[in-house]
Amino acid sequence: MILGEYEHRIDRKGRVAIPAKLRKAFQEGLVLTRGVDGCMLAYPLAEWQRICESFADLPTTRDKNRRLIRITFASAFSAELDGQGRVALPLPLREYARIKEVVVMAGGNKYLEIWSKESWEKEKLLMEEQAWQIAEGMELR
Repeated sequence: MILGEYEHRIDRKGRVAIPAKLRKAFQEGLVLTRGVDGCMLAYPLAEWQRICESFADLPTTRDKNRRLIRITFASAFSAELDGQGRVALPLPLREYARIKEVVVMAGGNKYLEIWSKESWEKEKLLMEEQAWQIAEGMELR
């Protein structure tokens, strides 16, 4: 499980340290891609491979599927942690997520969300305002 909320600075080379508690999940590598909420997503390599398998059977004759494939894979970058547990955040993804100096990393169970601090603060307010509606509409299997 990838849990918690962490705030870190990006260095001048565009790298950010993955929190020590989470590094084990990314030891084998990771894939960075666009999230649909204006953030960046970091997937452990094994989880990304499961996503690839689930996309393999999507019929590409459907416009919606082709666009989903493009959104997911065209903006994806393979990465590895360096010896200090840092990962380089690709410029196109930093621009998409409006990340400048400070990021907030939020656990998403099977992936890590990487937000600009400003966008995360807005998202947190929205979540707090809508928490009861979100919980009320949740269906468990």
